[in-house]
Amino acid sequence: MKWTDTRQIAIALADSRPDVDPRYVRFTDLMQWVMALEGFNDDPKHCGEKILEAIQMAWIEEVE
Repeated sequence: MKWTDTRQIAIALADSRPDVDPRYVRFTDLMQWVMALEGFNDDPKHCGEKILEAIQMAWIEEVE
């Protein structure tokens, strides 16, 4: 997975952290959790606020 795979990342986060409400996740935590996902392999320097926002929104949609 890469940073731009927002839907795939959101699904993986929903599966790996079912007890977390994505509406209240700090971006610093979100970035660490994404980088820790199995199958994630991208440079942290390619991540920015817009990407984290997109991941968070996709995660919110996934759990609703």
